[in-house]
Amino acid sequence: MVVILRLYMINLYVCLERADYMNRYNDEFFQIIQPIMENSHFKKLDTIRHHGITRLDHCVRVAYYSYFVTKLLRLNYVDVTIAALLHDFFIDEVKDKNIVQRLVKHPMFAYKNASKYYILSDMQKDIILTHMFPIVPKPPRYLESWIVDLVDDFAAIYEKIYSLRKEMRAATTFLFLLLINSARFMK
Repeated sequence: MVVILRLYMINLYVCLERADYMNRYNDEFFQIIQPIMENSHFKKLDTIRHHGITRLDHCVRVAYYSYFVTKLLRLNYVDVTIAALLHDFFIDEVKDKNIVQRLVKHPMFAYKNASKYYILSDMQKDIILTHMFPIVPKPPRYLESWIVDLVDDFAAIYEKIYSLRKEMRAATTFLFLLLINSARFMK
């Protein structure tokens, strides 16, 4: 079941990247996320690198695709959008931890920060705390939680690949320029 859902999500994610679905729901989506985007503590995520982009950009991407999928499936898309936006709402609480501790502990820090500023439903709490399943041992309780977990995984993979491609382009350009300059000196 999970494998089939993951394959479906990959296909949907590719379609969303290529198609112009984002314009159809932008107004409603931005109305949902606006109060959170105006929070000064949340805005600090725009200064933190995450998967080659900012953590704020990552959270918005996960929120948007989670919004789109849950709206398409006629699920609770408002709660999902809010929780997906808050799923990585931590600043430097895990800065001194190793990578494994960071992966395991950051959902709790994100939940603590989110609950400081917002009243969260049980579903939103579950989405934030279980979005790293199976790295965190507790499985999601809601279908919406599974969707955010999968969207977050695919967004992270997409962002990392995009980041690596940019780095490879820069390295290739540097090597090309180095070769041209060394060829000039060889003459």
